Amino acid sequence: MSKHAFVFPGQGAQFSGMGKQLYETSEAAKALFEQANDILGFRISDIMFAGTDEELRQTKVTQPAVFLHAYVAFKMQATEQPAMVAGHSLGEFTALVANGCLSFEDGLRLVKARAFAMQHACEAEPGTMAAILGLEDSKVEEICAGIDEVVVAANYNCPGQLVISGSTKGIEIACEQMKAAGAKRALPLPVGGAFHSPLMRHAEAELIAAIEAAQFNEPSCPVYQNVVAKAVTNPAEIKANLIAQLTGPVKWTQCVQAMVADGASQFTECGPGKVLQGLVQKINKEVAVSGLS
Repeated sequence: MSKHAFVFPGQGAQFSGMGKQLYETSEAAKALFEQANDILGFRISDIMFAGTDEELRQTKVTQPAVFLHAYVAFKMQATEQPAMVAGHSLGEFTALVANGCLSFEDGLRLVKARAFAMQHACEAEPGTMAAILGLEDSKVEEICAGIDEVVVAANYNCPGQLVISGSTKGIEIACEQMKAAGAKRALPLPVGGAFHSPLMRHAEAELIAAIEAAQFNEPSCPVYQNVVAKAVTNPAEIKANLIAQLTGPVKWTQCVQAMVADGASQFTECGPGKVLQGLVQKINKEVAVSGLS
């Protein structure tokens, strides 16, 4: 039986003007934006609608902004309930609100706590990330393992596109070795830290405290979580995987493959941008993709 999957983007999808049309055309959407402003303690909607790129890149803004836009787009425009959900990194929290595992309020508070925890980890142990294009995953993993610095495969975005994460020195060495091994590109990314690597361990205590304070419910459909790349419905497992995601990889390629194997034939991306639609099509050309923004 054909199943409809809903997917939610992560950090990097933000742009000035995001969510403005939803706010202006729907009273229900406007109410959610205003509720978010109250929860966060500042008017994130003003920054989303008219902020500069620099303002939108602030950690305390980026993660809640993408979460908020994605959830409001889903809530206002989805005409059917998802059969399954997944999110890329930060997007996993939006997915968990979409399937009822978390309330909107708890989801937003968790995203806020995660953003601050990750910022603190970046300050404690600086690092960076780089996109590697045109190499087999196994070759990228092999090169990372051979470097005497923290360098790991962090985002399995689609075949031939893998993001690595680690210490600044480690990423520099890795990029040179990736190019020597035949990578088409080894491109350092303009990010504030080594996300999805062991260098994020300083964020764990803060995130665990926030997760323990939130109410996790039985979800209405499975979430395909980044670190395990399979369907999960047990709230205790969902919580453990959210914590593991801080220092573990985003197995996006494997998540999409698992969703297709479990019957997904249509993928709808909710939120800013079209990055996930492109990745899904690169992972499986047979499925239909669409977007709600």
